[in-house]
Amino acid sequence: MKLTVAYLGDPFLGWQRQLEGRTVQGELERALEVMTKAPGLPIIGAGRTDAGVHAAGQVAHVDLPAPIPATSLRDGLNRRLPREIRVRNARPVPATFHARRSARAKLYTYRLGFREPSLPWHGLRRAITPAITDPAALARALELLPGSHDVASFTVPEAAVASTQRTLFRVWLRWHRDGLDLNFIGDGFLRYQVRRMVGALLEVGRGRLNVPGFGGLLRDPRPGAPLPTAPPGGLTLERVWYRPPPRTDA
Repeated sequence: MKLTVAYLGDPFLGWQRQLEGRTVQGELERALEVMTKAPGLPIIGAGRTDAGVHAAGQVAHVDLPAPIPATSLRDGLNRRLPREIRVRNARPVPATFHARRSARAKLYTYRLGFREPSLPWHGLRRAITPAITDPAALARALELLPGSHDVASFTVPEAAVASTQRTLFRVWLRWHRDGLDLNFIGDGFLRYQVRRMVGALLEVGRGRLNVPGFGGLLRDPRPGAPLPTAPPGGLTLERVWYRPPPRTDA
């Protein structure tokens, strides 16, 4: 069964189950065990969002020991899950489907606000930061990101990662009166990659890093480059594609 899951990441130590602490995967598997009376059923996600990161369209799969109608699975899980996690959809898929390995592209959005919102729920998925002083420079730096790059500068060294080469199909920003959204569609993202890309873009937008210097992070990748990592609360996994990824001129 394929599950589409939304969650507010604040109460959780990320997606991946851990020996201690609440995680999204752990809560889903606990609810599934209560529902099916079958212990140890793994729920595999399309990506391992970090602590505090949200999702509107995380995708997961699970192999059930016996058939359950899709709507019954969705509703049964939601009755047993904390309010911060909702299963938006469930549907049967072929046994060859794998939430992570079958994924072709993902969309992450980072939401920034330049002042505290007047309504508290408007800030649930937004990071509050000082205003941008040079929006044109930020936009020029953003234009350098589409394409295939070694993104080591925007990650932290991980022994388990064989390659730091990734492709960004499309990036764009949307300005709001009190902030902006930064959107990234790529074939995959390494740990902290989006948050460190955002951190570097904000450095450009505040005049602390020039556009050629930002481009140098792509031309001369340096694992663990000294860049700020944007707070997790502004980042949301919005969507996962399982067909060919969106065109770069979409």
